[in-house]
Amino acid sequence: METLRNWLLPVLLAAGQITWLWPGADLAGAEMPGAAALVAVLGAVVVETAALGRRRQAPVQALAWSLGTLLLGQVAWEDGYFGVGAPIALYSVAVRRPVPVTVRAVAAAVGAEWLLSLVHVGIRPALASEWVLGALLYIVCGGLGEARRQWLKGRSLATRRLALAEEARRRAGDTERRRLARELHDVSAHHLTSVVITADAARRLGDSRPELTAEALSFAERTGTETLTALQRLVGLLRDVDRPDPRPMTACIEELIAAFGRLGRPIDAVLPDDLAGPAAEAVHGIVREALTNALRHAPGAAAHVSVLRGEGVLELRVDNAAPRGSAPDGVGGLGSGRGVAGMKERAAAVGGELTAGPASGGGWRVRATLPDVTGPWGPPESAGRRDVLREQRLADPAMVFTATLLPLVFALVTVEEWTGASLRAAVPGLLVVAVLLTAHAVPLLWRRRAPWPALLGVLATSWLWPAAVAWAALPSRVSQFFAGGALAELLAVYAVAVYGRGAARTWPAWCAATLSLSGVLVATAGADGELSDEGPMWLIAVLMFVPLAVVLAAVFAGLWGAGLAVRRRRLRILAREDFALAGTLWHAERAADAERRRLAAKLRDAVLHPTAALVEQARRGRLEEVAAGARSALAAMRELLHGLGESQDPGRKLAPAPTVADLDILCRTVRGAGRDVTLRGLPEAARDLPPSVGLSAYRIVEAALGAGDQGPARVTLRRRRDALRVTVSGVPLAVTGPVAERLKVQVGEETGRITLEQAGIVRALLSARPSPAPVQEVSPSSHA
Repeated sequence: METLRNWLLPVLLAAGQITWLWPGADLAGAEMPGAAALVAVLGAVVVETAALGRRRQAPVQALAWSLGTLLLGQVAWEDGYFGVGAPIALYSVAVRRPVPVTVRAVAAAVGAEWLLSLVHVGIRPALASEWVLGALLYIVCGGLGEARRQWLKGRSLATRRLALAEEARRRAGDTERRRLARELHDVSAHHLTSVVITADAARRLGDSRPELTAEALSFAERTGTETLTALQRLVGLLRDVDRPDPRPMTACIEELIAAFGRLGRPIDAVLPDDLAGPAAEAVHGIVREALTNALRHAPGAAAHVSVLRGEGVLELRVDNAAPRGSAPDGVGGLGSGRGVAGMKERAAAVGGELTAGPASGGGWRVRATLPDVTGPWGPPESAGRRDVLREQRLADPAMVFTATLLPLVFALVTVEEWTGASLRAAVPGLLVVAVLLTAHAVPLLWRRRAPWPALLGVLATSWLWPAAVAWAALPSRVSQFFAGGALAELLAVYAVAVYGRGAARTWPAWCAATLSLSGVLVATAGADGELSDEGPMWLIAVLMFVPLAVVLAAVFAGLWGAGLAVRRRRLRILAREDFALAGTLWHAERAADAERRRLAAKLRDAVLHPTAALVEQARRGRLEEVAAGARSALAAMRELLHGLGESQDPGRKLAPAPTVADLDILCRTVRGAGRDVTLRGLPEAARDLPPSVGLSAYRIVEAALGAGDQGPARVTLRRRRDALRVTVSGVPLAVTGPVAERLKVQVGEETGRITLEQAGIVRALLSARPSPAPVQEVSPSSHA
């Protein structure tokens, strides 16, 4: 289908060109050139057809060849070679290349057209009209192509968002499990670990310091209650966990640090007063985890917490000195083994980085760099005024250019018919007309963002015409070209219909344009004196106004209706995209909800009940039972963390994520459906491949083979050092449209790149560097 689209138009143009060469030119009585000219024209047709056939794959090259054939064919036979390939190729350049490339392409095309006009017309007044017409043709083609590119870019972005949402839906359950595991780890590490350590210290020192027993029981009751509250919040309010809190969190972080200080360690902190947003939440979680690790593995050691604000980033540092003594017995097994990994995940979730490792002197150091997207707390600054002219698309200046110069073209065509004296007298009038037509068309620059003001600006500037005719005494042969400025009214009414707010609010546009333009044309004719010789001016004006208004009303109403149809079509497309995106997000939320419900049931049975029993034992003064209950709750929490990969159905595990090794099964499945698929290089590529890379490679092949093609396909995997190359050929439907966006989603800018070739080939390069070994959570010193 794509090949047919590429070649249908060039072939039809070539057929029309050849038909004109024979027998069209002969039947029309055109003078036939010599054999050499015919050969040159036929060669130009062949080259132009081949170039236009690749206008989508290589538009700039297609334009270059088309301009070359235009020069060759027009020089060989001016009346026999059409040369329509150049505007079509320029349109393709504007659709598929950025604006700077399009501007250079328009300049090259206009230069070639002006050169031909100079050769054919020579230095005479008619050359001006030829040059203006040539410039208008290519500028309009470039503007329309750029407008099409913007529309396709919007649809591509919508498709990309949908592909991202589908990928999020696919991974929603796994993502939610990881997030819940991080939250549970924070709760268990901060609250329950503190209870165990405090209770064990009171048991060891109970004979020498009996007051510690009462303090430990009070601490256990208070902390157990806080744990219950935190777990209940986690179960009941998980929907709002990821929503950023706009309020400053500095006080919460300071309270957290003070709570650790009450457990018997000196902690100093340096924090900004206005930490807020996702980065502040990440700081809170990282500080809590880092100080918990220090409490667990470096009892009594001093700690330092600092958060410094740089240019758009927060620099977090948590340092603890070497432990003063050995850790209590059994404390080393309290953790879940996810401390540093959880901190890294929390930093990565907001776009930051974290490192952790031993410091000089036997201590431990945590460093994190987080993007400070919220910035200092305060009222948002007022946005500056938008530069509308810089934001305008190429299509809007092209429309202004057309509405300004098109009426002047008709004047320039008749220049040669004017005598020398009349020409000298008309030149100032032509300059006045050009200035007024430019002012009349300039409001069209705002036709997309402010269609009603643009229309009112066009209508208001049109009333300068009769005033200029009356005051400047323009000759009638000049003032009549004001009528060509009505093109601006047509474009403005169409813009109101397309970019306005529906039929109920935009119908006055064509009525106002009808009345205003009819009045302007009648007033201009009256100021020119054309109505004075026909009888009473008011009667002639009325007789002229009524039929003119009827005709213009039909034209404006039809154009307004066409604009409404375009608007409705675009709104349907946007609504369909929004519906698809909303549906995908809804399914992703349902998958996350399922994980929350499953976790809530496990939390209630495995953790909440033991924690409630711990609080009750603390109230009864049973320290031994408190310590045992805290350890039991921690063990249940750790077991719950390790079991988050289980499905709701007891005894059945969730299917593991597919990897490169599963491509053999995928290809066999596709072959079983009747399609010839060849897989090469699998065993070597799958060796020691990181799971995330294997999953991305599998998804790429799965999406490419599932695009809907029926022909034979080939999947090739090549492992080169730390890179995996995935090539899927024979999938032309996968390189465009929604499938292409789904493929791009699978490859991040930092992990690889993907190339989609129009020949139906998908090439992906994925970084296959092995993941770094997990960082130890505690210092390797002998004290720990």
